[in-house]
Amino acid sequence: MTYDLEFGLDTFGDVTTAQDGQLLGQPQVIRNVVEEAVLADRAGIDFFGIGEHHRQDFAVSAPEVVLAAIAARTEHIRLGSAVTVLSSDDPIRVFQRFSTLDALSNGRAEVIIGRGSFIESFPLFGYDLEKYEELFEEKLDLFSELVTKDVVNYSGDWRPPLQDQRVYPPIAEGQLKTWIGVGGSPESVVRAVRHDMRLMLAIIGGDPRRFAPYVELYRRLSEQSGQTAREIGVHSPGYIAESDEQARRDLFPHFKKIRDRLGRERGWPPVTEQDFENEIEHGSLYAGSPETVAKKIANLVRTLGISRFQMKYSAGPMEHEKLMASIELYGTKVIPMVRSLLA
Repeated sequence: MTYDLEFGLDTFGDVTTAQDGQLLGQPQVIRNVVEEAVLADRAGIDFFGIGEHHRQDFAVSAPEVVLAAIAARTEHIRLGSAVTVLSSDDPIRVFQRFSTLDALSNGRAEVIIGRGSFIESFPLFGYDLEKYEELFEEKLDLFSELVTKDVVNYSGDWRPPLQDQRVYPPIAEGQLKTWIGVGGSPESVVRAVRHDMRLMLAIIGGDPRRFAPYVELYRRLSEQSGQTAREIGVHSPGYIAESDEQARRDLFPHFKKIRDRLGRERGWPPVTEQDFENEIEHGSLYAGSPETVAKKIANLVRTLGISRFQMKYSAGPMEHEKLMASIELYGTKVIPMVRSLLA
């Protein structure tokens, strides 16, 4: 089945700097995220996603609350998470929050669920990190029941059983649009097929062509199970300015700050300017002028056959004003160019 090509934006609510170079408080960052989403809606972008984090450098710990504020000020753009860490949450409460968002937005809610690449939520909410895989598997089973059935019967080791249970509010029409976020694990692809969910590939570095086997696996397993393969999307970082030179000049210091900060936690070496250039030229960083970024996205769509591209537009402490300019260029210039290139 062929799906219409969609374009989205993602943010983790990165704590940004003010014009004087000082870091903004998290409350102001959250208000700025709402303004960024309102601009994305006006610019004709299809989807706006907010990631869940519980740390000092990312401001949003409750994406659904921020998305509800955005829903009240937008008309067309679809709204969802990027991602919801299901392992350390209650699947019923996750469903209820997004079904409430769906009601507020008149049917525009989505959820991307995953295990998450950060682990702060496990000690925060009292979950054993050693059960990282087990918790996700069992909670995904329950969430799948909630999405597909009006009356839920469930039994698992992590909670008491549910028998003939209804969960409110229901989705008004159809089912809650649900994706599984995949960072490079074939097991996650198998999960997506088993639960008949959409596939969102988080390609945050390196040549995206290495994910082609996951796309093929998803489609092959869907066919073997008698299902129609659902939509496949890609989430990758990017930044757009009027010229390639300006984009690289604006982005590199912030790109380095966030990568080096995460690198210190995970044992990565410091990022060099050559690493940065290689990611733009040959990897999964969509940075440059509208023409440059449009060509790169079009090539990705052709290579992997995806039906949605989501650009993670927030870039470490980069100023809100520059993020707004990048969003404007993405919606008004890049997206029309990609559609023209692929026509």
